[in-house]
Amino acid sequence: MDFRAFSDIKISKVMHIFSDFSTTHKNGRKKVGFFTFFSYFCTSKTKFETMNFITLLLLAIGLSMDAFAVSVCKGLSLKRTSLRAYLAVGLWFGGFQALMPVAGYYLIYHFKDYVTAIDHWIAFALLLLIGINMIREALSGKEESANASLDFKTMLLLAIATSIDALAVGISFACLEVNLRDAVITIGITTFILSDVGLKVGSLFGLRYKSKAEIAGGVILILLGVKIVLEHLEIISF
Repeated sequence: MDFRAFSDIKISKVMHIFSDFSTTHKNGRKKVGFFTFFSYFCTSKTKFETMNFITLLLLAIGLSMDAFAVSVCKGLSLKRTSLRAYLAVGLWFGGFQALMPVAGYYLIYHFKDYVTAIDHWIAFALLLLIGINMIREALSGKEESANASLDFKTMLLLAIATSIDALAVGISFACLEVNLRDAVITIGITTFILSDVGLKVGSLFGLRYKSKAEIAGGVILILLGVKIVLEHLEIISF
């Protein structure tokens, strides 16, 4: 297909979407209601089916808190943060956090028809257990060793350790029929960014915000699990 023709088709589709959310002025001209369009995008279930964009973003933030906490420790141990450190931490943690849900998804995908009746309860149980465990570890007061090494073995072990929760969440994705590609991209990018933020926070403030971040992440995951069950029971609807 000619590139110009292809571009025209894409533009026409976008304009058609905006026209659905436009309002007419007195002079007859149309203006797109930005908040109306944004609200539709965030609450539409056509892409994520049972998880809209905001819910998926909150899930990604909750999952990334372990990586954030470890990155804070890395930032504390490094004498000076460099571009190499930011790329290493972001790619390792963001990459594994994105890959683990894929593994969990396909681990259970072929069996999802057998658990349809309890799929939302499975998702709730997994998110509840992950969230409680994150809060428990944050409140345990156990100090993590500050290791400045960014070598392959060290980062591999840390990346796996911080992404195990994402494996379990991938199983819940199969039950909830989430768009896996969009979920993986959102989780990977969010973890990349927050890992680098954690690296900077650690270098500037030490461990001051480490436990708070883990508690916040745990609370977010628990609330998302509760939301899934309440929607399933038709008590609430977002």
